[in-house]
Amino acid sequence: MRTAYSVETVRNAERELMARLPEGALMQRAAAGLAAACAQVLVRVAGRVYGSRVVLLVGSGDNGGDALYAGARLARRGAAVTALLLAPERTHADGLAALRRAGGRVADGGGASGRAGESIARADLVLDGIVGIGGKGGLREAAVPLADAAARSRAAVVAVDLPSGVDADTGQVRGDVVRADLTVTFGTHKPGLLIDPAREYAGAVRLVDIGLPLPAEAAELEALQHADVARLLPVPAAESDKYRRGVVGIAAGSARYPGAAVLAVAGALRGGAGAVRYVGPAGDAVIARFPETLVSDRGPERAGRVQAWVVGPGAGDDAATVAEVLGAQVPVLIDADGLRLADADAVRARTAPTLMTPHAGEAAALLGVGREEVEGARLASVRELAARYGATVLLKGSTTLVAGAKGGPVRVNATGTSWLATAGSGDVLSGLAGSLLAAGLSAVDAGSVAAYLHGLAGRFAAQGAPAGAHDVAAAIPRAWRDVRGD
Repeated sequence: MRTAYSVETVRNAERELMARLPEGALMQRAAAGLAAACAQVLVRVAGRVYGSRVVLLVGSGDNGGDALYAGARLARRGAAVTALLLAPERTHADGLAALRRAGGRVADGGGASGRAGESIARADLVLDGIVGIGGKGGLREAAVPLADAAARSRAAVVAVDLPSGVDADTGQVRGDVVRADLTVTFGTHKPGLLIDPAREYAGAVRLVDIGLPLPAEAAELEALQHADVARLLPVPAAESDKYRRGVVGIAAGSARYPGAAVLAVAGALRGGAGAVRYVGPAGDAVIARFPETLVSDRGPERAGRVQAWVVGPGAGDDAATVAEVLGAQVPVLIDADGLRLADADAVRARTAPTLMTPHAGEAAALLGVGREEVEGARLASVRELAARYGATVLLKGSTTLVAGAKGGPVRVNATGTSWLATAGSGDVLSGLAGSLLAAGLSAVDAGSVAAYLHGLAGRFAAQGAPAGAHDVAAAIPRAWRDVRGD
């Protein structure tokens, strides 16, 4: 599992470690890993390190020092290294001296015209050491021309710890930032490297272990990987039957949107529960497509025993069914129209787990803010929703976030693809997550595992071309086998 920590936690861990190490040793560890990563990039883009051109964008403080020490290492390997200084009077003195001893050049970085712009235009690699993890509010005015010149150049752009200008703790972007092809981060991931919109500016991310003593309980984010998901997947035992495996109820669809019911059932049938009960007006469409479904027209309370409910996809204005499901003493997933129809007090009053699965527009409506505010502050938004409703919240998007009802690290998922932005995809996800709830997973685990499998299935279904929601549902077994290594 990948974890990400706040700036404050990282700073505390750095101070603790530096107190035990010789002066400068921690920065040398970071610079060594950074230089090694840059050397690999240079081999890829220029065919060699010796004779390649490297430009360092150097701000004040330790971030600039990391860049200078890494530049010195590259210069000793024969690269032509030029450091453009944005704050000459506050440049890391020891790092600058190391670069000069290694034969590196130093120039004024005040703008992208003249020699500074020419250096960037000719570079094979630009190393962004302008602002460190403490930076807020985008790039300062003097740095913007350099970032623009790097973006226009043919050079590979490598960011030191995180792209300059993004918010390390939140993933927010409030102004001009550096767009990197690779970010080399030290000690741990930072939340901004895993959450959009900042994530898209980071490029590929490489973690360099520098030995930070980071307490597991202080993590801000968790990102599941294959092995984590494989451990959570419900696998039937020899004595299992369909009821022991769990039964998920689907209360979805309407005369206008029968397809939502079909797609939610499609996801549920592939989610690990032993049986799927469907309640709603789209029974004929469901049974025609999936004859194994247990269909009822008697309402949720009289449909038969279930271990979890999914309510809302394509429900139209059927508030009565939503209210009936919310009264059940089993885990409930609320999606789509159900989010609009659910009474907030009824959600907060539930004692069984609740999982809400809004996209950004639905989250904005629930919070009473504009959609752009949610999209620009995804981490804060998912946490606020979870706290406000006393529920686990899965905020859908390019990086899906899952926040638990009782706080703790937010789960982030990045297995998805932009091809998943298609009608009905969310209905499949709801059915899949509901089935995992019925199989016994917690709300956080069910949401996280469903998002992971759904994202993989989207990749497998699309393979670079448009795919429909039914294709995504059909690819879930392949994603499941891929995670398990079968």
